[in-house]
Amino acid sequence: MITKKPTLKKLTPSFGSSILVKQHLEKVDRNDAYWHFHPELELVYVNKGQGKTHIGNHLSYFNNSQLILIGANLPHNGFTDRLTANGTETTIQFKSNFLGDDFEGIPEMSNVRSLFERAKKGIRFKVEAKKVIGPKIDSLMDFQGLERVTKFLEILNYLALTDDYDILNADGVVFEAEAQDSAKIAMIFKYVNKNFQEHISLDDIADEVSMTVPAFCRYFKKATGKTFTKVVNEYRVVHATKLLNESQMSIADICFECGFNNFSHFNKQFNEITGKSASNYRKEIKHIIQHSA
Repeated sequence: MITKKPTLKKLTPSFGSSILVKQHLEKVDRNDAYWHFHPELELVYVNKGQGKTHIGNHLSYFNNSQLILIGANLPHNGFTDRLTANGTETTIQFKSNFLGDDFEGIPEMSNVRSLFERAKKGIRFKVEAKKVIGPKIDSLMDFQGLERVTKFLEILNYLALTDDYDILNADGVVFEAEAQDSAKIAMIFKYVNKNFQEHISLDDIADEVSMTVPAFCRYFKKATGKTFTKVVNEYRVVHATKLLNESQMSIADICFECGFNNFSHFNKQFNEITGKSASNYRKEIKHIIQHSA
């Protein structure tokens, strides 16, 4: 069986450009959404759409819009499950020294350097920042050359100064270089993503990466900062948030659909991971949809 190795992804800006700007006007092919990383930082703006956010060991689900800055070598997956009418996803990829090492080191860039440091954990910007910066990101496609660079610097400066953001705490699986371990982590996450609705024993997953169970547990905890069981439960809860939003299934049915075999355990895990009960989460989602329609 041939499988894609989602390790280091090499990005190439267009000739004569130091930043790579891409825009999708329709649903992104999920086959292209795989676990990857690159030394470039990535700024992603979805103005109207839905999808799962999987960055490092952070998992969440968004409905409507999002603006995220992903640090260098921080593994992440694709974002948009689907775009709504007039929806676009704009991605800007760039190295921290895209204007040269000397420019990056000047005093006026200190706030931007701090922004890049925070981005190592993943940053999700909130409503006000999206309102101000979202249209500026969308319009980057209209500019070329130095004008595009200056417009982008304005965006970075705003994001560096605003406090309208959350840190995703998505560190723990940052790869500084292309290494054998990056493929191993990728293999683990892909296996979980494929099998989380069933019981996954430590023997199964350790065997998948040719390790003993004790060695696997040590390795995974060191790489992600979490136990394997906790990560599997996070996957299941993220899937539950998706079903609570998109389906009319009862919460009990969602519990079992997501791989939990005990309703009280599902409720406990959902509360711990999201900070609210499944019923309250569904109520809040309905409220958000009604007020954003």
